Amino acid sequence: MTSPRRTVVFSLYGSKLDRTLRENREPIAERWDRWRPTLSLCQQQDFLPERLELLAEPKFRPFAEALLEDVASASPETEVELHSVHFKDPWDFAEVYAVLRDFAEAYHFDEDEEDYYVHMTTGTHVVQICLFLLVETRHIPARLIQTSPPTAGGQRRSRRGAAHGTYTIIDLDLSRYDQLAARFQAERQEGASFLKAGIETRSAAFNALIDRIELVASSSSAPILLTGATGVGKTQLARRIFALKKKLAASERELGALIEVNCATLRGDGAMSALFGHEKGAFTGALTQREGLLQAADGGVLFLDEIGELGLDEQAMLLRAIEDGVFIPLGSDRPRHSSFQLIAGTNRDLFAAVAAGTFREDLLARIDLWSFELPRLAERIEDIEPNLDFELAAHTAAAGRKISFNREARKRFLEFASAPTSTWAANFRDFGAAITRLATLAGSQRVTRDLVADEIERLEAGWQRLEGGGEARDVSMREKSPLLEVMGPAAKDLDLFDRVQLEEVLRVCRKSATQAAAGRVLFAESRRRKASRNDTDRLKKYLARFDLDWAAVSS
Repeated sequence: MTSPRRTVVFSLYGSKLDRTLRENREPIAERWDRWRPTLSLCQQQDFLPERLELLAEPKFRPFAEALLEDVASASPETEVELHSVHFKDPWDFAEVYAVLRDFAEAYHFDEDEEDYYVHMTTGTHVVQICLFLLVETRHIPARLIQTSPPTAGGQRRSRRGAAHGTYTIIDLDLSRYDQLAARFQAERQEGASFLKAGIETRSAAFNALIDRIELVASSSSAPILLTGATGVGKTQLARRIFALKKKLAASERELGALIEVNCATLRGDGAMSALFGHEKGAFTGALTQREGLLQAADGGVLFLDEIGELGLDEQAMLLRAIEDGVFIPLGSDRPRHSSFQLIAGTNRDLFAAVAAGTFREDLLARIDLWSFELPRLAERIEDIEPNLDFELAAHTAAAGRKISFNREARKRFLEFASAPTSTWAANFRDFGAAITRLATLAGSQRVTRDLVADEIERLEAGWQRLEGGGEARDVSMREKSPLLEVMGPAAKDLDLFDRVQLEEVLRVCRKSATQAAAGRVLFAESRRRKASRNDTDRLKKYLARFDLDWAAVSS
């Protein structure tokens, strides 16, 4: 038969509420009629501390020893131990935390045999906060327990006659508190909705991506890398991330400005000057001193769009500025300081650029900590309708009149927009421009099917000219869609669910050297939970459902 686990409580002697002796160290006769938190915990009828570990400052040791004598008298079943902890300043957070953590690290915890509780009712607020943090981080493997004084009419008497109040065990798993959990979930949803500009997107993969970005943006100041094709919304998302950080700041002074620059527009000395500034006379034409964008971003956010276009010299300077907050303007020998968060955007494959020698490997390693690839519009077919409604609402607000489609026109446009043959070459730039044209041409009327037909013809002609027409267009489409390249017209016969999922699987396969490597990426969560390790076989069976094999999808 297994013996029950022992109950062990850690408590700090409270020099105010726990007092047993007077200043002259004479016993307080009426002490048994007063509520004393630590003693109260040992007087509960349904909670028995089998060992009390009492922490006390050396100057309070005689008082603490007297309290332990009362504990032994009121609860002879409780074993008592007294430990000395010395706080030079009990209101100094760093010092108090260090002292309590040192105590925790030196203490031998036996979690197989004992249950631990930390009493949170005594001590300064700083001590209570530090104890909470040590429990929350599992430096002390315990639960929190709190005692409360008796209320009028609800007093329970101890064996010595005093009302000993009540106790509460606090579980740090906030998900068990329904009301708090609902509130936190609502706050998370509000943040994610904020990043999506309020668009109720339906793509599960995109929503999961935005949730992750929201979490990172809310809690980290490390660089963020946004990748994806032209027009997927990198710039708009960077602005929303900044707005979210601004919203979460306690005051507007806590976050500086958002500084944006498209690196594709920077060349030669102009790039160095624009980013890092210059001194007067640093080069021909430098007639005055220039501050530079990094200095302007001090205390705020710097968004470098198309960061892959920067030269190697600028990359080296940027790396030092990110790591050390230091840079040197052109023509100066005096370092400048700037503390900023970097958001970088690119439609290039930076890993390929590193291999080609056009992008620094150390800079990529630094900015790739939080990397998020934004999907193309064609990969978010289920989000086309919500984005249509968002664009119409925006035009309605701007025009001061309601802009909408008639039923047939809306149906035709959505059919066209979600068809596999619609490449949306410029993604949301194409999409937004199409809605702008339709809303403008509709005038005061609703968008008609004829207007939609004209717009479809315009879009298809534009895509064809962009891709060279005929065969060139087909090649471009296949490059954009592995699914169309592998399956051709047969891809149209798949359900939307299978089409979206298989498209992403094929993209992973294209980037992987072997079938096993692709399986490790696709089934990473299963591997982490040790639910399955046969990644190659799982991927092989999945592809077989569509009459595909590794040779077909990896070429």
